[in-house]
Amino acid sequence: MRLDRLASLFEENFTHFGELGAAVSVWQHGKPLVELHGGFRDAKREHPWTADTIVLFWSATKGLGSACLLHALQERGISLQRAVAEFWPEFAQAGKSAITIEQLLSHQAGLSALDEPVEVLDYPAVIAALEKQTPLWPPGTAHGYHARTFGFLVDELTRRITGQRVSEYWRTTFAEPLELDIWIGLPETEQPRGATIYAANAGGEQTPAEFYRELMTPGTLVRKTFTSPAGLHSIAAMNTVENRAANIVSFTAIGSASSLAKFYGMLANDGVLAGQRYFSPETIALMTTPLTSGLDWILQIPTAFSAGFMKDSPQSPRRIFGPSPSAFGHPGAGGSNAFADPENGISFAYVMNQMEQSLLPNEKSLRLVDTIYS
Repeated sequence: MRLDRLASLFEENFTHFGELGAAVSVWQHGKPLVELHGGFRDAKREHPWTADTIVLFWSATKGLGSACLLHALQERGISLQRAVAEFWPEFAQAGKSAITIEQLLSHQAGLSALDEPVEVLDYPAVIAALEKQTPLWPPGTAHGYHARTFGFLVDELTRRITGQRVSEYWRTTFAEPLELDIWIGLPETEQPRGATIYAANAGGEQTPAEFYRELMTPGTLVRKTFTSPAGLHSIAAMNTVENRAANIVSFTAIGSASSLAKFYGMLANDGVLAGQRYFSPETIALMTTPLTSGLDWILQIPTAFSAGFMKDSPQSPRRIFGPSPSAFGHPGAGGSNAFADPENGISFAYVMNQMEQSLLPNEKSLRLVDTIYS
C-alpha cells in the first residue's frame, strides 16, 4: 500500500484538479491508516478545512440508512424475503402487496418516482404518495436507482419495525456508541463546522451523456425520478441552516471523512469494532452479495446493488470500490465516495465541497483508491 503516494495524489487534487476543500480517510482491520484534509470550506478561501470540518455526503447517506434497516431486521430475525406490507400495511395499495424488503433495498421495487406532486420536506405527504403509487415497472424484473424515494422507503420501514426513524436509530445505534461525527439532520450547535457546498462548474463534460439528456427532457422517467418528491433541487439550498437540519435519508447526512471511513471500517472488519459486534457475518453477507446487476433503468449505465448498497457491476468500465468483488459502499453526488472491502479489511471515504458533473466518483477519489491497492 503506497501511503506516501496517497498524500502526494491528494495534494495534486488541489493543485491540478480544481479541488476546493476535501478530506480522505483509510482504515484497515478496524484501525485508521490515513487521515488527510486540505483546502478551504468556502470559495473565498477564508476558512481552512480542518480535521473538525464536516460536509454534506449527498447520496452516501443511503448506505447509512440501509445499515440501520439491516440492523433492525437482524435484531428481530426478519428475512429480506418478507413482504414490506407485513410491517407497513398501507404500502400494499396499488399492486404492491408482494414487494419484498429485498426488492426495496436493491432498487427493484419500481418506485423511483411519484405521480402525485409532493414536497420533499413534507414527510407524511411523501409517505402517503408512496403508499398510493403504482410501481413504474413490475417489481423484481429490473432495477433503477431510486434517487429520492429510496430514503423515504427505508425510513418509513425502519419506523414501522422499530418505532424510530432512521435519524434517531442512527444516533443511538451507531453514531453515539462508535463516536461518529455524522448527522442525519444537523443540530444547530454543529452548523458552524460545516463546509459550504458548491455546484459543478458550468461547461464541464457531463457523464454519462445519455443520462444527462434524459434528465433534461421533460416527462422522462429519469427526470421524474430526480425531481420527485419536489424541492431542494438547488445546491445552494443545501447550505441553509434549515435544510441542513432536515433528516432526509436519501441525501442529507453531514459529517467527516474520518467518521465515514470508521463506520465502513467496522463493516469491513466483519461487523466488529473495538471488541463490539454490530453486525453478524450473515448480515455482512447481505451487504456483499449482489441482488441485481445490469443496465440501470435510471442511471443509464450498468450498476449492481446488494441489500441497500451499491456494488461494482461486472460490466462497468471503471471500478469505484477497488478490486475486490466483496467490496460495497455508496457514492454521493459530485464526487464523494465511501466503501468497505471485507476481503482486505479496508475502508475508504472521500468527501469534498466542490462538486463535479458526474454521476459516480471521479478521478480525484478513484486515483486514491487505485493507490491503496498498488
